[in-house]
Amino acid sequence: MIDPSYAGTRLASFAADVERGRLRQFASAVGADDDVFVDVTAARAAGHPDLPVPPTFLFGLELEHSHDALAGLGVELSRVLHIEQGFVYHGTAHAGDQLVFAPVIVSVRAHRGGALQLIAKETAVSRADGSAVADLHQVLAVRREPAAREPA
Repeated sequence: MIDPSYAGTRLASFAADVERGRLRQFASAVGADDDVFVDVTAARAAGHPDLPVPPTFLFGLELEHSHDALAGLGVELSRVLHIEQGFVYHGTAHAGDQLVFAPVIVSVRAHRGGALQLIAKETAVSRADGSAVADLHQVLAVRREPAAREPA
């Protein structure tokens, strides 16, 4: 079980570079077929300095860095279920940006009679210069380990 006193814990911030190749792969994977997401000329014609970050891409960047933080809280990753995510965008990130992610555990609470623990996390995302890009919200469920069986 995860200690509910982790609520309010600021996890280690991390930086991630936004790369054109990754943006193109992501756009293809999620069916974002607008040329603005894959063609620099089209992106610039639409007023962007480079390829813009498609919706939900930030969640993927955060996910890559979440495993160590969750393991540090005693979360066995094989028991984690993704429940919800949400985004509030303040600005558009683009290829070439370096983004800083600052996650905070908002709450840890029991659900379904203790069969699950729900972890709510908020992450502020900004550019290296401090300008806000987005606020991410995520809820994870951690399934309780089954009780050990007694030998027969």
